[in-house]
Amino acid sequence: MDTTTAGTQADARADTRARIRAEIAAERRELADVLDGLTDGQWDAPTLCAGWRVREVAGHMSMGFRYSLGRTALELARARGNLHRMTDRLARRDAAALAPRELAAALRDNAHHPWKPPGGLAAALGHDVIHGLDITVPLGLGRRVPEERLRILLGTVTPRSLRFFGADLDGTVLRATDLDWSYGTGSRVVSRPAQELLLLAFGRALHRPE
Repeated sequence: MDTTTAGTQADARADTRARIRAEIAAERRELADVLDGLTDGQWDAPTLCAGWRVREVAGHMSMGFRYSLGRTALELARARGNLHRMTDRLARRDAAALAPRELAAALRDNAHHPWKPPGGLAAALGHDVIHGLDITVPLGLGRRVPEERLRILLGTVTPRSLRFFGADLDGTVLRATDLDWSYGTGSRVVSRPAQELLLLAFGRALHRPE
């Protein structure tokens, strides 16, 4: 590979990272606006995360901004290495300790925070988008995730990611009805808007507000 090609590829990767960072910042600001508009009853409403109200999900979403790496390691040790036990305890504790305006502000004020899970920037975007949908879908708010963000996240769907999120889609084809995207093979075809298929790929069940 010559230096010109290598430089072009490096520039392309840098552009992609900058684009994803911009989408992350926009998503956090938009979700903060959504949270600021909720009533007290909505803050206590259930979400797509089993056992968590909106308060717990909002607390969990900002955990990466509020806990240092050392503090997180200490909390994980206290949970005997069980990540799910740790995140559940912290989400419930923070939901009780922080007011709704503080939980919303934690997202808005950290729009450009560099936190990301092991999967990198796209995983950070997925964390925000999916947990945002965990809140807005059961509340029936009708929020639509911008197409650019959907495309980034749909591009991360792999057999490995499906296993990680517990999405049992063997023998299933996911086919978006509102953009050109499909995934999988099999005799069962699920044709839905891309946003709903994204939730399926991240281990959520399709939900219809009552």
